[in-house]
Amino acid sequence: MTSQVSSPAEQADGSGGAVVGGQRTPGSPDGKEVRRLDRVIIRFAGDSGDGMQLTGDRFTSETASFGNDLSTLPNFPAEIRAPAGTLPGVSSFQLHFADHDILTPGDAPNVLVAMNPAALKANIADVPRGAEIIVNTDEFTKRPMAKVGYETSPLEDGSLAAYNLHPVPLTTLTVEALKDFGLSRKEAERSKNMFALGLLSWMYHRPTEATESFLRQKFAKKPEIAEANIVAFRAGWNFGETTEDFAVSYEVAPATQAFPTGTYRNISGNLALSYGLIAASQQADLPLYLGSYPITPASDILHELSKHKNFGVRTFQAEDEIAGIGAALGAAFGGALGVTTTSGPGVALKSETIGLAVSLELPLLIVDIQRGGPSTGLPTKTEQADLLQAMYGRNGEAPVPIVAPRTPADCFDAALDAARIALTYRTPVFLLSDGYLANGSEPWRIPEVADLPDLKVKFAAATNHTLADGTDVFWPYKRDPETLARPWAVPGTPGLEHRIGGIEKQDGTGNISYDPANHDLMVRTRQAKIDGIEVPDLDVDDPDRATTLVLGWGSTYGPITAAVRRLRVAGLPVAQAHLRHLNPFPRNLGEVLERYEKVVVPEMNLGQLATLIRAKYLVDAQSYNQVNGMPFKAEQLAKVLKEAIDD
Repeated sequence: MTSQVSSPAEQADGSGGAVVGGQRTPGSPDGKEVRRLDRVIIRFAGDSGDGMQLTGDRFTSETASFGNDLSTLPNFPAEIRAPAGTLPGVSSFQLHFADHDILTPGDAPNVLVAMNPAALKANIADVPRGAEIIVNTDEFTKRPMAKVGYETSPLEDGSLAAYNLHPVPLTTLTVEALKDFGLSRKEAERSKNMFALGLLSWMYHRPTEATESFLRQKFAKKPEIAEANIVAFRAGWNFGETTEDFAVSYEVAPATQAFPTGTYRNISGNLALSYGLIAASQQADLPLYLGSYPITPASDILHELSKHKNFGVRTFQAEDEIAGIGAALGAAFGGALGVTTTSGPGVALKSETIGLAVSLELPLLIVDIQRGGPSTGLPTKTEQADLLQAMYGRNGEAPVPIVAPRTPADCFDAALDAARIALTYRTPVFLLSDGYLANGSEPWRIPEVADLPDLKVKFAAATNHTLADGTDVFWPYKRDPETLARPWAVPGTPGLEHRIGGIEKQDGTGNISYDPANHDLMVRTRQAKIDGIEVPDLDVDDPDRATTLVLGWGSTYGPITAAVRRLRVAGLPVAQAHLRHLNPFPRNLGEVLERYEKVVVPEMNLGQLATLIRAKYLVDAQSYNQVNGMPFKAEQLAKVLKEAIDD
């Protein structure tokens, strides 16, 4: 028995591109070699109609149930059905799974499954030498190759000699497996993704029972289609077991040391965020009301919340973005936990109503799943470019707290935190996720209900002010001295009638006021309320007393942490801190920044957090920016950070 181990740097960050090896065990039931690995990165790629997202989702679900740590990166076109066989029409799904703690979907795939020439050409640049490439040879005919500029077949011209190429006639094998079902060739071909899933499930010893159950449930109204997909899935498994082309299968042990004891499930960012909103409404004992207009990549939250009427959730699919937030703000006025979901273009349309919510001082959650912009931009690609819009994108002085989750699972906790701030301080709150977190997934430890925060709210129930003549009245803008929050009076409460609207309020009474001094007081008071929000101090990970700090926010957490791990393994001291609260900043942020000679801020924008840091703390923060619609790679960040340290 021989062994092969990864380099220390690869082991440390769990996100590199090289195949890392372990023990080779020849005694598998089919007589083939079984090689044990500590992690693998697989990318499924094909036409947007080839079912690559479903294939990746199923492989991910089985991997999660097996107990591996994992991280995923779905990547698909914005078009509902992009032109078949073209580069813009390629859809892919990357999965990184391991027997230890990992943080990113991986920099480069160890295995590429390419369903056609376009999928191969669109992804080959990311594949390292020596990696496995499985191609559907049935699609490598003259016309599909010509569509993407292949003059000769890459399967035959030696251009793939540096890779372990596995030519498999996926379409032919699938059609042959389904010949007894009476399906047309076109109908049978649709199951080729299940054949590929079966083959990869054999290669990596994934469980299969749940996938078969899923298919029977998904096609419950068409049982013959369900059985056809199951047969194709089993045929792929059997092909791997019997063909001589696949002489090795692989095992990646469960990540038993990566997780605290508990019950886990695989979860995407949008699903975690949806569950967090439901949990917040339950902990606050308030009905949840979502006013939303469908927009990529936020629509899945509307879809998910619409399933949970049993938890008092009401969803309203409005005719446009403005109507969606207007309904949500009206629900907040009526005593509900009001939520509106959108992406960057929708935030622009909602800005006036967000300003109204600031003026009315009502709790409202604005969930922005950021995507590439400006305008319609890149609907299915990720970006972090809405930070300044969330901070300043309203007329007048209209401060709004901002909370940003760092991982898909963290979206649950971030939703609870955003609700806490909104309900405690009577203010709209921005929750800034992005497409990478929304569509990506990872294991999530299901919390105990007893461990969730108590968010219960006391509505105003009686008068709260006595006039000079002894009359008891209700003042809607008489504030809590600690939080500066005004009372929340549910409409219809006897004796608590009060004015509402967008014109400036008089301090205390809430009457319309055009008085300059009063306006100055109200503007400064609203700002002081936001500045006074209690948020935890910023934690700094600095075991080596470094002179360089890497400061991030949102979804850059995984790539930054992986890069920092690489540098530390290489003996370079570097500190890391990650912001969840972007308005207000943690109170110790200024003191933290002063401790370091250099501060590097990686962002998927052109330097928005760095701009805020420079302006507020007069720190010469160095920006490292990327706006290509994809998350950072750990290797890329490690190189940049090393240069900053050495400079």
